[in-house]
Amino acid sequence: MNQNYLFTSERLGFRNWLPEDLPTMARMNADPAVMQYFPSTHSAERTQQFIDRMQKQYSENKYCYFATEKLETGELIGFIGLAYQSFEAPFTPCVDIGWRLAQQHWNHGYATEGAKRCLQYAFRELSLEKILATAAAINRPSIKVMEKIGLQFDYEFEHPLLLNFDRIKTCVLYSIDAETYRKNTEVA
Repeated sequence: MNQNYLFTSERLGFRNWLPEDLPTMARMNADPAVMQYFPSTHSAERTQQFIDRMQKQYSENKYCYFATEKLETGELIGFIGLAYQSFEAPFTPCVDIGWRLAQQHWNHGYATEGAKRCLQYAFRELSLEKILATAAAINRPSIKVMEKIGLQFDYEFEHPLLLNFDRIKTCVLYSIDAETYRKNTEVA
């Protein structure tokens, strides 16, 4: 196992970000298909700012949207993980779970597998009390993952950071608390 992995799932390794991750992530963030539920694609500079933010969150909290690799090949496929969110909303500040994978890694179950493992890390190792997730209401693929990993629909809202983007401003909030997670995993 790569010594840099904080933890692994069956097929994936989760780690903090490295300088050499920038080209792969910048390519992914420049793909219009990958970014279809966001206001725009991201430049390499904006991707570097994201990586810097994630490294800072990791050093402060021991979690972030983790750089995620396929164990079999060591290939960086995107990110899956947890992030502290503090934008102005009734449910913030909070810890959310999220993912973004390169297009060639869609439809292989990686987001679901990785998100399940990140929930386990959040509740069993970090002892967090609640995890939330948001997505544009039209982002059915992400909503499907939220439901598969046991999150429950809370409500629809207009995302304060997306108010100028009619197509994606209506978002959904899903959540799971530690007690529900424990009950769900005892049954499984």
